[in-house]
Amino acid sequence: MISKGSAEHYIWGGDCDGWHLVKSDDLSVIQERMPPGRAERRHFHGKARQLFYVLSGRLTMSFPDRDETVGPGEAVEVPPGCVHQAVNAGPEAVEFLVISAPPTRLDRIELP
Repeated sequence: MISKGSAEHYIWGGDCDGWHLVKSDDLSVIQERMPPGRAERRHFHGKARQLFYVLSGRLTMSFPDRDETVGPGEAVEVPPGCVHQAVNAGPEAVEFLVISAPPTRLDRIELP
């Protein structure tokens, strides 16, 4: 069994949490928690395809040409090479799964 309580935990962006639920050579599943008003840096991945599935709260995925906001039980897919930025513009923390194939380690290109 895998849970937040048993998974490898890390902190990113100062106060955002991540838990590695699956960490293998071909698949990564991370549960993340992002407090209100936080955002990751704009970036893209050369090889990884990602799916952001919201568990609670609302997550806005910002793309160069549009924003998509998803709530619990909804997801947004990000293909390789697509510039994106996860943002929590809401009043409460958002929890979501980030499923990446292959994993994004060494495949993240940050933008200004």
